[in-house]
Amino acid sequence: MPDDVLTKVRELLPSIAERAHVVDDSRRVPDQTVQDLAAAGVFRMLQPARHGGLECDPLRFYEVVREISGACGSTGWVTSILGVHSWHLGLFDPQAQDDVWGQDDSTLLSSSYAPVGELVPVDGGFRLSGSWRFSSGCEHATWALLGALVVGAEGRPVDFMTVLVPRSDYRIQDVWDVVGMRGTASNEITVDNAFVPHHRTVRNYDLAQLRAPGHAVNPGPLFRLPFAAIFTTAVAAPVIGTVAGCYEQYLGAMRDRVRLSLGGGRFAEDQFAQVAVARAASEIDAAILQTDRNIRELYELAVAGQPLPTRLRLRLRRDQVRGTERAVEAIDLLFKTSGGNSLGRGNPVERAWRDAHAGSVHVANDPERALAMYGRGAFGLPVEDNLI
Repeated sequence: MPDDVLTKVRELLPSIAERAHVVDDSRRVPDQTVQDLAAAGVFRMLQPARHGGLECDPLRFYEVVREISGACGSTGWVTSILGVHSWHLGLFDPQAQDDVWGQDDSTLLSSSYAPVGELVPVDGGFRLSGSWRFSSGCEHATWALLGALVVGAEGRPVDFMTVLVPRSDYRIQDVWDVVGMRGTASNEITVDNAFVPHHRTVRNYDLAQLRAPGHAVNPGPLFRLPFAAIFTTAVAAPVIGTVAGCYEQYLGAMRDRVRLSLGGGRFAEDQFAQVAVARAASEIDAAILQTDRNIRELYELAVAGQPLPTRLRLRLRRDQVRGTERAVEAIDLLFKTSGGNSLGRGNPVERAWRDAHAGSVHVANDPERALAMYGRGAFGLPVEDNLI
């Protein structure tokens, strides 16, 4: 049950926090951490019940992700990404789900959704080639979900698909050495002319229209939700959780600190510090409350079997990117008011500041595109985009 998962995860948080510096330095989440999270049931939260999953309310999953991210941003990010793929696979043809989970329902998947691959139609499916960057947690997965364009007879793209590829058909190149979210090991995946059968593909347009082959065997409300809502929230939740966790650590560290300059005195008694804390707390609360509200409303409609209005789907995207922006604004305030103490390498505030900024540049967290879509909808203009 989801409550049991949260309880077990909270027991793991001290060890996850203790390993945070190792994750940052080694550029990957330890296998032991992933095994612990798997044993706690985190990766089953959004997995179809027919394949051993909990198929729970997505709000519970995002709550777990935020708590993990508060202890270690990279671990929270990898958890969220690997966990949301269990949901995405549930939208694929039943045979594809059986291919992955038929022998082992604990199998994990990574992804890289950018349409940089090339699909050439052949008998029974396609031939796939390409190189994809930013596949978070790929070393912990044995299948990958990859974005690709179908190439027509004239060499022009005619469709955009996500395809499912086994580990035996791709190689991983260790290229991830970055400023923030260092431990996500978001390395590069390369495929050379691998065969992909039809049942391991889905059209992105169909998913945006809430049509999926997996609905035949996964009829529950969880799988009636839009891909854009579930996935983009999964890349916002770790950023928000990272900052929320840092805020609590910040209060504990700064409460009794005495300034050695600017007249001295306790930091907590400085009115400007108090205002900064209030602003940061408000931004974090707003980010959580709005993102949770939208997911809750979508899920309640799905449970009731009601249509999911475009207005709500656009509002979710608006608040998801604003939630990420708010988290970044909050961590900037905390970083700035920490003074020189926040500059030390590995300092929790410094690491959270790097992680939040790194997570915010994911394309799904790009505010301009999502806000423009919302504005078009608000003015009554048509909005055609797969990410709503």
